[in-house]
Amino acid sequence: MRWALVKVALAVTTMVVVAFAVPLGLVVKELARDRAYSNAERQAATIGPVLAITTDRPQLERAVASAETGPGGRIGVHVPASGKNGKPAEIGSRRAAQKDVEAAAELGRASISPVTGGSSLLQPTAVASGIAVVEVFVPDAALTNGVTTSWVVLAGVGLALIIGSVAVADRLGTRMVRPAERLAGAAHDLGKGRLGVRVPEDGPKELRSAAIAFNAMADQVVQLLANERELAADLSHRLRTPLTVLRLNAASLGDTPAAEQTRAAVEQLEREVDQIIRTAREQKAQTRQAAAAAGCDAAEVIRERMGFWSALAEDEGRTVRIAGADRPVRVPVARPELAAALDAMLGNVFRHTPEGTAFAVDVHNAEEAVIVLVSDAGPGIADPDAALRRGHGGGGDGSTGLGLDIVRRLAESTGGDVRIGRSVLGGTEVRVWLALDDRRARPGTRRGHRLRRTLGGRRRRTARTGS
Repeated sequence: MRWALVKVALAVTTMVVVAFAVPLGLVVKELARDRAYSNAERQAATIGPVLAITTDRPQLERAVASAETGPGGRIGVHVPASGKNGKPAEIGSRRAAQKDVEAAAELGRASISPVTGGSSLLQPTAVASGIAVVEVFVPDAALTNGVTTSWVVLAGVGLALIIGSVAVADRLGTRMVRPAERLAGAAHDLGKGRLGVRVPEDGPKELRSAAIAFNAMADQVVQLLANERELAADLSHRLRTPLTVLRLNAASLGDTPAAEQTRAAVEQLEREVDQIIRTAREQKAQTRQAAAAAGCDAAEVIRERMGFWSALAEDEGRTVRIAGADRPVRVPVARPELAAALDAMLGNVFRHTPEGTAFAVDVHNAEEAVIVLVSDAGPGIADPDAALRRGHGGGGDGSTGLGLDIVRRLAESTGGDVRIGRSVLGGTEVRVWLALDDRRARPGTRRGHRLRRTLGGRRRRTARTGS
């Protein structure tokens, strides 16, 4: 696709450049020719007033000498004979053939005659003795003066346009091809059994849609495999009871060969069931690890859980606000674990604040981390550090809320942490850092401080607007 775009851009740009450059080059050449003949006409016009006054040879020679340009003289004057015994006068240099001069005099208007090394402009002028002809020589160099330079400039501009269009097409092609290559690679990895592979949801609109569909499909595959393994484990456990009965019955059959065969078959069946159970447990653990590695859409989980808690909030007259959950926000944690952490934080709000207390859930997505904040307008917490210690170790009077240990373990599994402070609503704020790269996004790092300042400014603006 990339090279196809480059070839199309090259072909189209080349056709456009040729379509414009060739006519422009011809126009430039024609303009140079017209300019040379216009200069020749101006030079001939300087001799016309002198011929209208006199045809005296010395005066005409002085006029030609003062008007001629270029080495060797380019202007000549052909004056007809005066009277029956007069002779025609030739002043200056003459390059045009005599018949061309006579034809110009009979025609009565300017004409061009080809001569050696260029062309001659023949300009007839009426005098007392007839029609005089002023000849101005125009060399070939004057006809093409500046044409070569203009053509070189046009060729350079055309070449620059072609290179620029190819470069732009290559960049666009790269932008389109890379997401497609990532999608293809992820499909191959998923086919090889790497259930944790996911595709970044970026690039053109169509490829973003394909990436979203692929991630949803991969999540569904993981869920289906988990369900299948749960079913296998459940069936294996259900077989334990009848196997126990068979083993007991086989033990009471005595020592006959048939009894021995029955006991051996029961033992073999019991070993197979035990193997199935062990395999199901291992695969279940792998599925959970793959789900955690693949992550989930935090915005979707927040919307889902807030749909559940909003009904209770409406019954208690609480104002609820959600911010930042209108677009996908992927986090490197499993969906059930994130849902459990959200339920723990929201449950604390309902347990430890009076009815009618407003609360909000914000999610902020940055390059290094995702931050989830649950804040309320309640009485707040006097000692946030003690609250975290109680959440970590248990005990206390319960006034600081429950379930912080679940939230802490979730955040620390990504390299982040949990902090409790004062919210912009006036109450408690639980801030959960879910690090996407724990080397850069930890709250104590420079990037973490910058991200916290950005988030604080955003939340202050949101609190002022109330949306």
